[in-house]
Amino acid sequence: MEEEPHYLPPGPRAEVRETAVLDDWRRAEAGHAARLARVAGRIGALDDRLKRGPEGWRHRLALIEAADLSWFAGDRIGPDRLALWISMRLSGVQDDTAALARVGWAVRRLTGGPGPDVDLSAFLDRRDPENMVDEAEPFADRAGGWLDLMAQAADLHPITRACMGFHLWSLAGLGQQSNRMEAAVTASRIAAHEGEGAIFAPLAMGGAGALRAGGPPAERLARWLEKMETACLTAMRHLDDIETWSALAEAEMTPLSGKTPPALRGVLTEWPLVSAPMAEALTGASRAAVQRNLAWMEARDLVRELTGQGRFRMWRATN
Repeated sequence: MEEEPHYLPPGPRAEVRETAVLDDWRRAEAGHAARLARVAGRIGALDDRLKRGPEGWRHRLALIEAADLSWFAGDRIGPDRLALWISMRLSGVQDDTAALARVGWAVRRLTGGPGPDVDLSAFLDRRDPENMVDEAEPFADRAGGWLDLMAQAADLHPITRACMGFHLWSLAGLGQQSNRMEAAVTASRIAAHEGEGAIFAPLAMGGAGALRAGGPPAERLARWLEKMETACLTAMRHLDDIETWSALAEAEMTPLSGKTPPALRGVLTEWPLVSAPMAEALTGASRAAVQRNLAWMEARDLVRELTGQGRFRMWRATN
């Protein structure tokens, strides 16, 4: 994401004509009305699917989206490292704990909590330092300016508003201490517009082209809609696959007794990658019971071990 969008004139933020900026985005939306309606339908279908599905589906998609966004933001946190950090706060010697904290924040915001429209500072977990220099503009003022501009665009569709807000993020001075992850997560929540199932609209699944800067609003919105539609379809395929796997695993595991098999199946539905210590912590079962059930599932091709190592092994559902 660039410091200033190309279509805005150079100079201090105070000189930017907000009305002209908003009019540019209104014209962009009018020019892409048909595509916008189709993408809104995709998000609506995803919302309905998640409302009808288990809670673990939303968590699974949030983990996938956050991991993909971390690559866009330059942190490059893989699903295995993310899973260990979120579930057990485990990190490796070479892991960047600040990067893990950023992607952990993204997962929390993509799975629940109030949206960014009311209190952006709280949503971002950002406050001004107590020893801030007098010349610095308070973060609350910068956030308020961005929120005011978003409020003026209330007539735009939430998907368009999200795109506009993302591309005006750095212009509002919100990216100086931050990273592009915050702007993307904020936009994804705005685009979902109070969804009950899908509380965020996927942006990065299958590629983060929607977040690429460059060009006037019409071009940016066209990319946004194209890639958001692709991301929604990718999310639906993820849900199709895990739903099919869950039904198969439940049928295959019918002969097994005890609480561990269904609990482990639930963990594998909710988490794209699972380690034995993770499963132990999340299910409350003993390590021996977890390993015994994972071995049983692996023998029947219900799970696949990905690392090929003797230690720190990770499994995923074979969907």
